[in-house]
Amino acid sequence: MNKLELKDELKLKISKLSENVWENKVKGENIERWLRNFQANEDISACESSHALFMLSNFMYFGVKEIRELLKSIYRDKVKIPLIRDIRLQNNNTKNQALIKNTYDDELAATKFLGMGNPSESGNHLLYFFRQENDLPKELFIHTHEILSINRDSNDNKTISLKNKNIKRYIFIDDVCGSGTQATQYSEDLLEEIKDLDDKVEVCYFTLFATSEGLKNIRRNTLFDKVDCIFELDDSFRCFSENSRYFKGMENLPISKQFAEKFCKKYGQQMLFIEDHQLGYKNGQMLMGFSHNIPDNTLPIIWSEDNWQPLLKRYSKLSSSFYE
Repeated sequence: MNKLELKDELKLKISKLSENVWENKVKGENIERWLRNFQANEDISACESSHALFMLSNFMYFGVKEIRELLKSIYRDKVKIPLIRDIRLQNNNTKNQALIKNTYDDELAATKFLGMGNPSESGNHLLYFFRQENDLPKELFIHTHEILSINRDSNDNKTISLKNKNIKRYIFIDDVCGSGTQATQYSEDLLEEIKDLDDKVEVCYFTLFATSEGLKNIRRNTLFDKVDCIFELDDSFRCFSENSRYFKGMENLPISKQFAEKFCKKYGQQMLFIEDHQLGYKNGQMLMGFSHNIPDNTLPIIWSEDNWQPLLKRYSKLSSSFYE
C-alpha cells in the first residue's frame, strides 16, 4: 500500500466516524488544516501526516448521547443498586417493595450530588444532564461551599460545622480521571474537614472514565470512601505504552509506534516546553475527547493552539497554561 492509498483509506474511515459517531466535529477542511502541522514523506514509515491520520482514526469520541447514557449508568450502578442492596441486607434480605422504596427515598433525601472542581468546570456541567437523565429533584444538588458552615466569634476565632447534619453522603461526579491529581488536590482539605466533623458521613467520587493509575492515586491519597468509574482505562489506552492497543496488528503496515511517539514528543515540547506534558498532562498519552471538551491528558497534537493548528478545541481552565 502506498502513501496515497493509506491516507485515502484513513480519511474515509475518519469521515465515517465523524458522521456517525463524532457528531460531525471533524470535517475534511479541518483535517487538511491540521495535517499541515506535520511533515509529509513519500516513504510512509517516515511520513508524519500518515501516522497522524492513523492515530486520529483510533480517536475515541463521546458525544452528548453517549455521555447521557453513561450518566444513567453512574446513578444506576454506583448509587441506586448499591443502596437498594444495602437496604435489603439490613432488613433480613427483605423483598418488601414498599419498605425498600420508602427507605430508599429516605436515603436519597440524605444524599447530595456535587461536581468535581469549581462551578465552571466540566464536573459541574455534567450535573445538569445527570439530574435530567435520572429524574432527580434539584434539591439533591449543591456546591461545595454549601457543605461547611464557617463562623467567627468576636475574637475572630473560627469554628467549622456541617451545614446540614442530616446528610449521610456526598457524591462527587466527574467526566474523566487521568492522573487523579485534580481530585486529590481539590478534595484534600474538604474531605479532612468533613471526616473530622463526622466520620460516619460517606464521601464518594464517581467518574465516567478513569485510568487505572488515577484510581489508585485517589484511593491511596484521599479520604474518599468509594472511588469508582464506569469505564476503566488500563495501560493499553496510553497511545505509546508497551501494551498500546492502537499499534497492535501493524505488522503489515509501515506504521511505527516509535516514529509516532518521537514526532509527538517533538511537537509537544515545542508547544508546552515541559517534558512531563509533551504527550498530555503527566504523560497521559490519551486519544479521547468529549462533546463538551478535550481532556488535557489527550495528546496535545490534537488540541494545542500554541503555534499549532488544532483539530479539536480544548477549553483550558486558564488561558495561559493547560497544566496549571
